[in-house]
Amino acid sequence: MVDTISEERRSWNMSRIKGKDTKPELIVRSLLHKMGYRFRLHRKDLPGNPDIVLPKHKTIIFVHGCYWHRHKGCKKTTTPKSSIKGVKFWKDKFAGNVERDKKNHKQLKALGWKVHVIWECEANKSSLLKDKIRLLFQSNNKI
Repeated sequence: MVDTISEERRSWNMSRIKGKDTKPELIVRSLLHKMGYRFRLHRKDLPGNPDIVLPKHKTIIFVHGCYWHRHKGCKKTTTPKSSIKGVKFWKDKFAGNVERDKKNHKQLKALGWKVHVIWECEANKSSLLKDKIRLLFQSNNKI
C-alpha cells in the first residue's frame, strides 16, 4: 500500500505522537491512584525513563504502545508498507525499540527493580487492567 500523503506531512504527523502522558498511560495512572498506589513519573535517573515508578514497592511499570513496541499477537502491531521509507526502515526501527526495551528491563532488574509492562490494548479494558494490577502487586507480596 502506497502512502497517500506527502513525506513532509507524514513527518509532521509523526512528530505529534507523544512519548509521555499518552491516553493509555493516563488510564493506568488514574487506576493506580484510585487503588491507593502512589508513584513517580519518568524518572530520568533510571534506565529507560520508566513511565511509572513505585519506589515503596520497588516496582516499575512501562505502558507500551502495541504498535511501537511490537506487542506480539496484537492487531495493532502492523508494519507500514510506505514507499517513502521502505519496509526495511520500519523493521529496523521496531527491532531497535524492542532491543532497547529488553536492555532497559535487564538493567532495571539488575538494580533490584521488578519490571512490568502494561500494553496499550490492555489499558483500554478497565476490568482486565484492574485485575492485572492487583495480581502484579500480589505477586510482589507487597500489599
